[in-house]
Amino acid sequence: MNFFRFIFTKTFWIQVVIAAVVTVVLCFTYLFWLDWYTNHDQKIEVPNLEKLSLTEVDEQLEVLDLRRKIIDSASYNPAFKPRTVIEQDPLAGKFVKENRQIYIKLNASGYGKVTVPNLIYKTRRQAIPTLEALGFKIGQITYKPNIAENTVLEMRYKGATLEPGSQLSKTSTIDLVLADGNNPSAIEQPTNNE
Repeated sequence: MNFFRFIFTKTFWIQVVIAAVVTVVLCFTYLFWLDWYTNHDQKIEVPNLEKLSLTEVDEQLEVLDLRRKIIDSASYNPAFKPRTVIEQDPLAGKFVKENRQIYIKLNASGYGKVTVPNLIYKTRRQAIPTLEALGFKIGQITYKPNIAENTVLEMRYKGATLEPGSQLSKTSTIDLVLADGNNPSAIEQPTNNE
């Protein structure tokens, strides 16, 4: 019963009002601090960084109080100069706050090297898709006398014989020398007209 009597006392209600006022003051103080801390109304438009060098990117971002981070530079796009920006996040035209990090991808300085697989004595049907899947281009296809028709006898790059395991740039053109199906060692037997 003492609890119910205490609820109706003047002291209890004074404490409730003080607690409510302190709670409201703390909430408003926190909201104002959060607004200030997060730069709520600040908007900085992200510039277009595509095709810019790293030095040019740094100059533009420094003026706007933005930072950059390189997230990739392995892919090569021939439409862009080497070591220039090919992608950015956030995109140009988006709004961010100061000190925001802009993630960029740089164009590599050239196509990466790829190991040439061993395709000697593989069929044309196996060899061409394998080379194309690795990013190579198929150049001239020539034939040599050999009984194993349409199998790869040699691979060539710029006229020189290409050994399996060699490293070539992606998109290099590889010429193939295939067997024509004729047996070069076959000796015609004379026909007997007897």
